[in-house]
Amino acid sequence: MARFVIHEEKGPFKISAIEEPAFICMCGLSKGKPYCDNTHMKTLDEEDEVTYIYEGDVRYDVDEEMS
Repeated sequence: MARFVIHEEKGPFKISAIEEPAFICMCGLSKGKPYCDNTHMKTLDEEDEVTYIYEGDVRYDVDEEMS
């Protein structure tokens, strides 16, 4: 079953209450969930009011695809 999940964060959540900090993926794109693998770097130029879908290295603007 496919699932559409909306993630609005463009960076990880830092957990610093342990010996070495750990970063939890908040963008939803990490291949090593729950940990961040810096895949969020491809989200940094996203516009705030636009919804995107990522398929591998390709990003689609949902509003443009629906027009």
